[in-house]
Amino acid sequence: MAIRKAEAEWKGGLKDGDGSLAVGSGAFKGAYSFKSRFEEGQAATNPEELIGAAHAGCYSMQLAAFLEGAGHPATRIHTTALVHFGPVDGGFAITRIDLTTEAEVPGLDEAAFLENAENAKKNCPISKALAATPITLKATLL
Repeated sequence: MAIRKAEAEWKGGLKDGDGSLAVGSGAFKGAYSFKSRFEEGQAATNPEELIGAAHAGCYSMQLAAFLEGAGHPATRIHTTALVHFGPVDGGFAITRIDLTTEAEVPGLDEAAFLENAENAKKNCPISKALAATPITLKATLL
């Protein structure tokens, strides 16, 4: 079983502090802050954005695996994840994730594509980890 490492360091108070995030492979290291989490247009990342990237990547790989297993490997899959984050009773929460995917899959009909797309949403490991959060899917076969 694979074990993946990521780390975060925070310096200062909540609103005036800042931090850095890094993944164990060295492929990503970036800044994050209160402003990057709660205000638009900041040049740093935030935990929700990273969850979105992880979910979009995981979902795309799962869909590719299902399509290939069905004998129709995809030429291209592009997925966007919109992570809804905001105030709820008792604090803040991710309240919904909207996945939108477009795929080029030669020789596959729409019904089979949509079935595989929905199965990928249910079975990608990140979707499973986020099972307490509603996840929507809009899938388009190009």
